Amino acid sequence: MYACLHGQGDLTVLASEFSPLVERTAADTVAFDVSGLERLFGMPQEIVQAIRRRAAERGVQASLALAMNPDAAICASRGFAGVSIVPQGDEAKFLGSLPLAVLGPSEEMIETLERWGIRRLRELAALPSLGIAERLGPEGLKLRELARGEAQRKLLAIEEPARFEDEIELEYPVELLEPLAFLLARLINGLATRLATRGLATDELRLRLRLENCAAHERRLRLPVPSLDTKAFLKLLQLDLEAHPPAAPVVHVRLEMNPVKPQAAQGGLYVPVAPEPVKLELTLARIRAIVGEGRVGYAELLDTHRPDAWRMRAQATWRTERRAGATNAGFRRFRPARVARVTLAAGQPGYITAEGVRGQVLEYAGPWRTSGDWWTSDAWQRDEWDIALSDGALYRLYCSPEGWFVEGSYD
Repeated sequence: MYACLHGQGDLTVLASEFSPLVERTAADTVAFDVSGLERLFGMPQEIVQAIRRRAAERGVQASLALAMNPDAAICASRGFAGVSIVPQGDEAKFLGSLPLAVLGPSEEMIETLERWGIRRLRELAALPSLGIAERLGPEGLKLRELARGEAQRKLLAIEEPARFEDEIELEYPVELLEPLAFLLARLINGLATRLATRGLATDELRLRLRLENCAAHERRLRLPVPSLDTKAFLKLLQLDLEAHPPAAPVVHVRLEMNPVKPQAAQGGLYVPVAPEPVKLELTLARIRAIVGEGRVGYAELLDTHRPDAWRMRAQATWRTERRAGATNAGFRRFRPARVARVTLAAGQPGYITAEGVRGQVLEYAGPWRTSGDWWTSDAWQRDEWDIALSDGALYRLYCSPEGWFVEGSYD
């Protein structure tokens, strides 16, 4: 036995209270299997009354129909207001007065049938199947079958997305990290096993701790690649909790893993072996625990003309790009830049003295004047020269409002 709701409101949630098999037929229509509810409510009329009462409690306004097949229930709910119970064996007679629109045919099909004088289900149901097949094809046969209430099929049940989460309610509050890690290991192993049985991995761990003072402590760990390394998961959570400890004893632990497809990487014969991403992330987490947050990552150049402007990024996607035929001189930057004493000759650098740098300027290129961020309080400007000294080395020299500096040397 099948039921169908057609109307407004949260129909899917209402149907799910009565059956695990719910089909979202349209935006305003849901069909669901009510077989077996006789043991709970009794006759079909009593099942209908139970559904109506629950709909009234939820504020759902919809027509309701019961039938022995889902399509007959769908047609009845769309065509009749209120409550309808389609008698078994008399579906064609019960649905006969309904217009063709309840079947959802195409516009061309409706136009063709109206030209034939077919406007009700009973008129379509009376046509011979052979003639329908010859003139209207498979769609016509399907519509005739629906009009006669003979269609038999299974519901296309809504598939809820798989959720991989688990929780533990503690009898006594936990203050120390070691017993908490024991509970986390239990949750991690269980969830990883569930993921592995479905051929999945995870790229994110979400931990939620409920504390004794009724507050919540939430942490989220993003992994560089999907993985099922339970030992690494546990260690990463331990290091994260050491860096961000909860403010009160823990009374409830909830862990969720985001399910994703695992990734397979093909190594190259002539490519240097790189560390496993999850183990590299674990190593970085250990380093962060020593040096502090924001001090581990990779340098990213900023989109500005300011020299040596960069920032620290926590995660890196390593990529090597090299243009064919490009040859660039290596530049070794002095950090910090070395303060220089410069003797000018005809307005250009003539003799340079700095820490580890001394000599006559033999050749130079420049100056190149650059400036930026003049609209902020951190404005900058400088004149740069590339110079060849008598000591045989090439240097970059610049002058700013702070003075003269040797920025680095060229290989």
